Amino acid sequence: MEEKTAKFLNNVFILASVLVAGTLAFFAGQMILENKSINQQNNYQISVSGEGKVYAKPDVALVSLGVTAQSETVADATKTGTEKMNAVIDAVKGLGVDEKDIQTTNYSLSPVYSSPDKILISPVSSEIYRSSTIITGSSMTNSSQEIIGYKLVQNVQVKIRDFTKIGEILSKATEVGSNQIGDLQFTIDNPEQFKEQARVQAIAQAKTKAESLARESGIKLGKLINVYESNYYSPSTYSSVKGMGGDIAAAAPTIQPGQQEVYISISLVYQVR
Repeated sequence: MEEKTAKFLNNVFILASVLVAGTLAFFAGQMILENKSINQQNNYQISVSGEGKVYAKPDVALVSLGVTAQSETVADATKTGTEKMNAVIDAVKGLGVDEKDIQTTNYSLSPVYSSPDKILISPVSSEIYRSSTIITGSSMTNSSQEIIGYKLVQNVQVKIRDFTKIGEILSKATEVGSNQIGDLQFTIDNPEQFKEQARVQAIAQAKTKAESLARESGIKLGKLINVYESNYYSPSTYSSVKGMGGDIAAAAPTIQPGQQEVYISISLVYQVR
């Protein structure tokens, strides 16, 4: 009885082994066929590209307004800088800019160090420091240097939607104390609508090119198997619009926003039958 049972179990084991081996061989064959089919498809395909360009007028201007204040104590530097920056923000709001369009981008307080045998006229207060040169932050290299004051630098980025107010805002900001104005740029608040127009142009051009290529070469286009897109959009930037601030109002500059180019490139990949 035991011999028959052992023989039966042995036969079951052999049968199971054959089934497993057969299953593995079947799936291995399927994978080889699939890979071969994919490779054949990749060998018989074409790629064409198209471009779309749309020119649009910007609807938003961005500008950085800054205040630098320097004094012998932290309290005085902070007080002076804060008062001037608050005045700048109030002036900008008074000219119609919403609070949501004003964002603080920098607030930096650093010590001012002395260096022997130099004479400095402070750019902020016009006060003469004898036998000293201003060196701030990590510029200090000599242990004999001493802290002679503190400098506070603040910047806000302002988003201006009414272009007729740009010159007036820049002029008023310098009038009330902004002594750093820069990074003026024009941009489109929602460029997606123009990207869509450019995309339609690019796809149409790519399809026309594929049809022409097939007609002239005698090949037959199969199904579209892939699409690739790249886009380019660059705001206009004016990096060096500056004012020194003071009690006398600066003349309002004339700013021209120009237009923006929205560019889309599309690549279509077709199978070849």
